[in-house]
Formats: sequence, C-alpha cells, structure tokens
Amino acid sequence: MAEVAPAAPAAAPAKAAKKRSASKPKKAGPSVRDLIVKAVAASKERGGVSLSALKKALAAGGYDVEKNNSRVKTAVKGLVVKGTLVQTKGTGASGSFKMNKKVSHKLCEEIRVIC
Repeated sequence: MAEVAPAAPAAAPAKAAKKRSASKPKKAGPSVRDLIVKAVAASKERGGVSLSALKKALAAGGYDVEKNNSRVKTAVKGLVVKGTLVQTKGTGASGSFKMNKKVSHKLCEEIRVIC
C-alpha cells in the first residue's frame, strides 16, 4: 500500500482589486476662509465680530452653517493662527474677531472688499 499525500486545500481565488471611485469635483465658489474674511471685513463693529454673528452672516450669504459648523470653527482658528484675524475676546473659536490691521489692506484688495 502506497501512502497518498493528502490533497492540498484549494487556493482561494485572488480578490479583485477594488476600483477607485472617481473623486468628487470641487464645488465652485469661494472658500470658507474667504467668506469669513469678507464677513469680518464688512462689519463695522469696533470690538470685532462674535462667532455667532459671524455664523449668522455666513448663513445670510447662503452658506450652510449647520452642516459645516466644524469647518467654520477650524477656518476661524486657522485665520487667527495665520494672523489674518485678531481675537479680541475668548479662546479658541469662541469669542470676537476682527481684521488684523497689518494684513487687512492687502487682503481686502485681494478679495475686493472695502476696508
């Protein structure tokens, strides 16, 4: 009697490579940062614009603030870190913000807002 080696288990078929879906095209229009800068530059408040007033201005301009609340907050924080906005009250994304005097004139010319 000759011993027969057990049959090797059938190799699993190779999985098909996942197809990458086409990336979504970018929406046309200004970025959140540009919208925030326009809203703050247009405000005549001496002490700056509060975050809630800023959100109301964005909503009046047609931006969906409820859906993109976190984007608004991160954009405000980024503009403060970058030096475009100055935070007059509060910490983080809460408080009041106004344009930085050193940057405002050049930036206002770029986005075509009278400062």
